[in-house]
Amino acid sequence: MSRILATFAIALAVAGASMAMAESAGLKVQKYPDVVDVRVHVRSDSRFDFDATISSPYDTPQRYADAFRVMSTEGIQFGERHLFHDHANQQPFTRDLYGVAIPAGIKTVIIQARDKQYGYGGKTLQVTLPGR
Repeated sequence: MSRILATFAIALAVAGASMAMAESAGLKVQKYPDVVDVRVHVRSDSRFDFDATISSPYDTPQRYADAFRVMSTEGIQFGERHLFHDHANQQPFTRDLYGVAIPAGIKTVIIQARDKQYGYGGKTLQVTLPGR
């Protein structure tokens, strides 16, 4: 077990050093996954299904896009989908979130992805809810 932990610690150190070297060389390093497309489907008057396409440049078991959320333009979260493994062989990848309840007065929502290590950030998409 300690050998596995040592290997994991080395992998994290190498990844961190690589990111620091790239940043010091003036290269832009993507810290967060990006939402690159969203499809919205009406389920009922107040419920919607979302298909979010996410691009995650750091897609390894140690670091990957591990969730995405649907929220209002004011930051109120309506739903979140947790992702439990990397999608290294599926870039970009699409996952769904069904039955998200959104109050009647909300016409647009924002979709945002989360990095396992750094949290929420990156490119978001704002979409208009069909029928609103």
